[in-house]
Amino acid sequence: MIDKTFESLERAVADIHDGATVMIGGFGNAGMPSALIDALIAQGARDLTIVNNNAGNGETGLAALLKAKRVRKIICSFPRQADSHHFDALYRAGEIELELTPQGNLAERIRAAGAGIGGFFTPTGYGTQLAEGKETRVIDGRHYVLESPIHADFALIKALRGDRWGNLVYRKTARNFGPIMAMAAKTTIAQVQQVVALGELDPEVIVTPGIFVQRVVKEAA
Repeated sequence: MIDKTFESLERAVADIHDGATVMIGGFGNAGMPSALIDALIAQGARDLTIVNNNAGNGETGLAALLKAKRVRKIICSFPRQADSHHFDALYRAGEIELELTPQGNLAERIRAAGAGIGGFFTPTGYGTQLAEGKETRVIDGRHYVLESPIHADFALIKALRGDRWGNLVYRKTARNFGPIMAMAAKTTIAQVQQVVALGELDPEVIVTPGIFVQRVVKEAA
């Protein structure tokens, strides 16, 4: 019997190793798997490469992971905002590496990894510092830059409901990067508000099929 559910957040993240590349879903706080991040902090893995839309805000979630100095490098599109003080301090001190990528490129690089695409040409970033050292090409009279896919060892994502096969549905825009991150990681761990019986999720509304999810864990009430 296939049963991907885990009884605790701690067990779900237990094998995330030092130096791992970890994708973390969320657009700001929307869709961020904060309970899984807290479990990862307690687990102790360090020297992580984190892939996220931003670089944490406030004191919780990704910001708490940065504050604990567990992150060696972050790949994101929006590293600075009014309350991103933990990232700001680490970056100014030279204690974290930043790979900045435009938001659309970030999403497509993640999607490309999940789709098995070796790279893609995009006009976004051409002629800027973001294109330095990358292959460029003129296609139909327009300049493009080659972007590579982003693969991950683990993806931590948040969904509204999941079943024991790993099928997931999300709550509105909280899905954001979750579906593509699930496809791009070797091991996807989904934090859900509710685990439902197999068959309760309408196949027509499942967003992430269970084939892309290895672990499902219910967040604490």
